[in-house]
Amino acid sequence: MLTTDDPLLLRHQDSRGVITLTLNRPQAFNSLSEAMLDALQTELDAIAQDSTARLLVIKAAGKAFCAGHDLKEMRAAPSTAYYESLFAQCGRMMMGLQRLPVPVIAQVQGIATAAGCQLVAMCDLAVAASDARFAVSGVNLGLFCATPSVALSRNLGRKAAFEMLVTGAFIGAEEARAKGLVNRVVAPEQVEAEVEALVASIVAKPRVALAMGKALFYRQLEEGIEAAYADAVQTMACNMMDDCALEGVQAFIDKRKPNW
Repeated sequence: MLTTDDPLLLRHQDSRGVITLTLNRPQAFNSLSEAMLDALQTELDAIAQDSTARLLVIKAAGKAFCAGHDLKEMRAAPSTAYYESLFAQCGRMMMGLQRLPVPVIAQVQGIATAAGCQLVAMCDLAVAASDARFAVSGVNLGLFCATPSVALSRNLGRKAAFEMLVTGAFIGAEEARAKGLVNRVVAPEQVEAEVEALVASIVAKPRVALAMGKALFYRQLEEGIEAAYADAVQTMACNMMDDCALEGVQAFIDKRKPNW
């Protein structure tokens, strides 16, 4: 049984540089308290500076992935200034995921609601258990999920995202995959193995190519198409001059495996 002395966030790093952060508030459905947001931000800041980091997996203890913000904490001392500070804190953490130079995978079981659904959407990739469910349900409490809508609308089509936002209804894992919120759906007992298969495929590629590619991927989405192509040209040219790319192309020409 967890106690108040147990860490809110568990961290593990393997020999490949794969870091796993586990949300560790199962008794509160891993809700994003201010302390949890602080813990996540601290870890993301450290990973951003860690040249040995190759990939980040975000998972959760217990039956739920994340139920969003801690509503009891939010209601304790209401003020506009407090809420602006809280949602800005959450936004910084969410953007930190996108700004990391390594891919981020969400490993989802149970429910992912409101800011928890936002967390899934802000990860680069997501693997879900077949019984996972997703919702941006704040509207059911009279609170439109405005900040989650930013991430959701960049994963789903507009009408699909808006329907979730104005109804607060849950969607299942397969529907979430069909709509673009998650990449893969497997039986609950297969989630760990499926995440590992995805991890192994990614970490086999050069870190610099992934870092440059991830940064470009998100930049160009916010640009017009001409600016996006200009940005992509510069990124690809710089990437091609990296030793790993030069070796990879030469290995293909020589019909051998690259020596990375």
